[in-house]
Amino acid sequence: MTHSPTAYETYEADFLRLARRGGEPAWLREIRAAAWDRFAEVGFPTETRGNEPWKYTNVGPIARSAFAYPDDGAADGVSPAQVKALAPWDDGWTTLVFVDGVYAPALSRISAGAARVRTISGAVAADGVAVSERLGRCASIEDGFTAVNTALMRDGAVVETQDDSGRDTPVHLVFMASGASPDRVSYPRTLALAGRNSRLTLVESYVGPPDARYFTNAVVEIAVSEGASVEHYRYMTESEKAFHVGATRVRLDAGASFASTSFATGSRIARNDLNVHIDGEGASCLLKGLYLTSGSQHLDNHINIDHAKPHCSSDQFFKGILSGRSRAVFSGRVLVRKDAQKTVARQSDKNLLLSEGARINTKPSLEIYADDIQATHGATAGAVAEDALFYMRSRGLDEDTARQLLVAGFAAEIIDSISLDALRERAALTVSSGHAATGAKSQQGRAIADV
Repeated sequence: MTHSPTAYETYEADFLRLARRGGEPAWLREIRAAAWDRFAEVGFPTETRGNEPWKYTNVGPIARSAFAYPDDGAADGVSPAQVKALAPWDDGWTTLVFVDGVYAPALSRISAGAARVRTISGAVAADGVAVSERLGRCASIEDGFTAVNTALMRDGAVVETQDDSGRDTPVHLVFMASGASPDRVSYPRTLALAGRNSRLTLVESYVGPPDARYFTNAVVEIAVSEGASVEHYRYMTESEKAFHVGATRVRLDAGASFASTSFATGSRIARNDLNVHIDGEGASCLLKGLYLTSGSQHLDNHINIDHAKPHCSSDQFFKGILSGRSRAVFSGRVLVRKDAQKTVARQSDKNLLLSEGARINTKPSLEIYADDIQATHGATAGAVAEDALFYMRSRGLDEDTARQLLVAGFAAEIIDSISLDALRERAALTVSSGHAATGAKSQQGRAIADV
């Protein structure tokens, strides 16, 4: 492990200051201490050799930076209009807003519904035993980013649905950077618990003002009980100078289903690390994503599905749109264990390269130990088809408009599947604004496929 002394000392000082605050139950202090010990041992994954999960993503700029961990958020300087300008919004949703990692009740909106929604600090104070039995069960502290989040988490959300409750008001968690001062860090934490045969719609939004430099290190744990169904969305439009590392850990019991759609753009370096453990017979998951990069941005999708039980299914379907000299990574791994017979698993990653300097490293992979399964995987990358562009221009469209329409058509397969109107419209607007097509005159991108 290699630490940057200044950065490490900053994290250590933050941990010691948090530990001195007191008032926390012993079990939470023990979790923090164990996580800090792990982070002190492994640090951030900056090694280039023997570091396959981070092979194409250099987190050195994060590891070398000393980010400030403010005692409080800057919600007093943020208006509801500013939140709505950055994040999808629907007045009918239950929405909790966190600014710089701290809950902002004045910006939040709690609608009546069956789902029980609380802040982590409020849940610990009211029902610490129940939280202690769940927190950290899906997300281990083996990884340095998850470890430091666990050691320094201060606030976040606990979302629970009771057994046999039907689909209800969507729950929206907005994690916003204020940009009040440069180089801030926040550690959002979410714990979602879907009771037996219940239904939950959960939306996460990670946003920040343009040109602000900050670091968001988020961890989400989702436990889906027997027969339950979770519809999950992850919307990320961070500042182009920001850093974002998000880890989502999901566990499915028998007959459970999990459908997740991610939309990601912005960030100097961003990573969406999603791991689904299928631990019950008859469970299923559907993972979709659309990612857009431009300029010198770098965006990494690291997707893992672990089939541990028989008669389950999983689908991964991701699309990328790259321009400028940006980089994207897709590593999709499916593990089918020996006892997971009758598994059906599919993977697909398709990329549209709009400039000569754009590059995608894509590696869909299957690791199979069962002998009675159905599995497919594949990856493609290419430029806008010249014949399609010619056809549209022959109908009177200028080149930029024609290109943007083709890009929007490529993205539509993901965007149109979003069931929430406010979120679908916001994602479509981002694509149609021409963000992904900026500087897209040259048609020959570069694709590297590790299959």
